[in-house]
Order: sequence, then structure tokens, then C-alpha cells
Amino acid sequence: MMKGKLRWVVVGLVALATIINYIDRQAITVLWPAQMAPDMFPDMDADGHKAILGIISSVFIFAYAFGQAIFGKIFDWVGTRIGFALSIGIWSLATALHAFAKGVWSLSFFRALLGVAEAGNWPGAAKANAEWFPTKERAFAQGIFNSGAAIGGIIAIPLIGYLSIYMDWKMVFILIGALGLLWLIPWLIIVKAPPKAHSWLSDDEREYILSGQINEDVDGDGTHDGGYNPNTGELLSRKQSWGVIIASAAIDPIWWLFIVWIPTYLFEVHGYNVKDLVGSGWIPFVGAMFGAWFGGLLAQNRLSSGWSVDKTRKFVIILGCLIMLPSLLAMSVATTPVMALTLMFIILFGFQTAIGNVQTLPSDFYGGRTVGTLAGFAGMAAKLTAFVLTLLVPIMTKGANYSTVFILGAILALTAIASVLFLCGKIEPLKPRGVKVG
Repeated sequence: MMKGKLRWVVVGLVALATIINYIDRQAITVLWPAQMAPDMFPDMDADGHKAILGIISSVFIFAYAFGQAIFGKIFDWVGTRIGFALSIGIWSLATALHAFAKGVWSLSFFRALLGVAEAGNWPGAAKANAEWFPTKERAFAQGIFNSGAAIGGIIAIPLIGYLSIYMDWKMVFILIGALGLLWLIPWLIIVKAPPKAHSWLSDDEREYILSGQINEDVDGDGTHDGGYNPNTGELLSRKQSWGVIIASAAIDPIWWLFIVWIPTYLFEVHGYNVKDLVGSGWIPFVGAMFGAWFGGLLAQNRLSSGWSVDKTRKFVIILGCLIMLPSLLAMSVATTPVMALTLMFIILFGFQTAIGNVQTLPSDFYGGRTVGTLAGFAGMAAKLTAFVLTLLVPIMTKGANYSTVFILGAILALTAIASVLFLCGKIEPLKPRGVKVG
């Protein structure tokens, strides 16, 4: 029944995990302004509540940063199947534990545990992509993964907001924490082996997957090496690795700016309440969903038309960043909710257009045994910059003035473009130093 399509079942399961990931992480941003903050900190004003949200969100992102590097290694050690089981199992329990938070310290601890575990989703997705898809389909597959984040955002705001109307915020955390544990059942049954050894794969699909991947004899010994797989020191000595890391570190905070602060921004600047948030707070994530699909399909179309991987990746990444730039600048002067939501829709569309192709860069440069490691380092750098930005937002937005934050976002988009152009160089499989191409 699944022969010829199993790789799409796998990508669908990872996308579903990503949806759950975003529902779990965004619950606090939806519940915070109207329920959690007044309940836990009744004597504080709005700026005080925003400062605490900034602290615990920064703790989450900081833990997430190191979780990316940790889980990047874990996925390379234990494989995609067990790596995802560990990641989603731990983060689901951490989500449920939020119901027992009593103050800043306990809440920060649970956010840190959630951050470390949720981080595994992204190096895991990158590794699953490299493992289950030929090069020409990877950007589209990554777009499907990334659309899971957008769909999670679309679902999370109305779902969590609706649940909060009818039940206590503590029960909401327990309920959504159970989702990830249920996901483990089909994952462990279906993803029982990598493509090379999976008994459900047809010979045609197995050949299609494996023959379209990096599969070269880079050391000339007559044995296929699966691409260039350097040790960590050598990996970090290549400028292309730093191109991936810096591009990720520049572009990713733009996403986190909206993930963490959309509800608070709408409450503060445009006078939203919970029902308003349920009604329209999800709209920006529709733009993200379309952007994820658009970026993946555009890359696949260009590659199928004969464009090189180098030309395709650069074109789509730069296009996405250029879509974001004017809207980020315009956000600094948005005066109505309709204008703000429209601009956020465009920004997240541009972001997702670019980010899927940024995230495929590790598999464009390196072999399968190294993809998770570089994706983990890039993710760690991205989350560290997002951590700094999240700490700065409450300071930069006192009095509900968000202008400087959005201008900073535009500068970050330009930095991502520069990194891809000047550090990544020609995007193609790398060779060990001293090995001649051709």
C-alpha cells in the first residue's frame, strides 16, 4: 500500500511532529497575557509580565540552542528513528509539567527541559531529509517539514485560545502534552529502518532515493563513501560551514520574534483580547505555510528545469529575504491590526520561502554522517542569536514601541544574504582538502 510513497509518509510524520512541536511551544505565548501571567503574578503590571515572558522565553531559546547541537550528535549516533522518539517523548512530558509551575524558577526549568528536547526536531528533520530523499526533492521535503511549523502556528493560537476559554491553563498543558506521546506509536511502527534496509520500500523507490543522493568515492579507494564526512574540527574549519551557521544565525531570530511576541504585540499595540486573538492571531502563520510550500516547490521546479543546486539555493534564499525586507521596515509604522497582520503574513511567507533552502545546505555540502552535526551547530547559533533578541525585546519595546525591533529584523535579513553569497561560495558537495574535483 505504501510502496513508492513511503518517503512521503515519513515526511508527513515529521511534519506532524513539527505541528505538535509548535502547539506545545506556543501554548505559553497564547495563555500568558490573559491567564497565566495574571494568575501567577497578580501584583505586576503589563511591562512586568512582558519582562517575565522575555526571561522564560530566553531560557527556552538558550536551552534550545544547546539542544540543537546535542541532538544533532544524538541523531548522528543513534539514527533518525530513535532520535525522534527521544526528542518528542521528552518534550511531551516537559509540556505537561508546565501545569505544575509555581513561579519563575520552576517555569524556567520546565521551559529549559522543553527547549532542549524540542530542538531535536530540526537536526532530525534535516537528517531524515538527507536520508529519505534524493537531492532534487530535498527543498520540497524541507518545505513540508517547515509547513508543519506554520500549521502548528495556525492551529496553536485558535486551539489554545479556545481551550483556555473553557478550561484552566494547567489542564491545557497536560492535554497538549499527551499529543506527542500518541505520535510515537505510528512513528515507531512505520519508521523501523533506514531506506537501505526498510522492507516496505519497493526496489524502485529504494533505488530512486539512494541513487539521487551524494554517493561518491571521495578518497579514491573504490568504495562509495556517501559524501564528504569530516570530523568536527575539520567541519568547522571550512568557510562553507560558517556560511551555513551565520546564515542560520541571522535569519532564524526573525521567526522567533513573531513566534514569541505576536500575541503580546497584538494585546499591547492593537488592544486585542483572547477572542480577538482566536479570531485573527493565526493569520501570519498562513503566510508561513504558503511560503514553506512555495520555497520548496520553486526550488524543485528550478532544479527540474536544469538549474544547478548552487543557482537554485541562492536564488530562493535571496528572494525570500528580499520579500521580508520592505515588510519588516513597514511594520515599524503599522497603525492598524489589518495592516500589521498583512505585513506579518508577508514577512513569514518570505521567511519560510528562504529558510527551507537554508536548512538543506548541510546536505548539499556534506555526506549523511555529517548532516546532523552541521545542522545542529547551525541551529545552536540561530537560537543563541534568537536568545539575545528575545532578551532585548522587553527593553526595546517599553511603552509598546516595537519600531527598532522590526528595523533590526531587516538588518538580519541582509546579513543572511551576505553570508550565503560570500561564505558559502559555490553550493556543491565538498571534497577533503587536497582531493581534486573531477
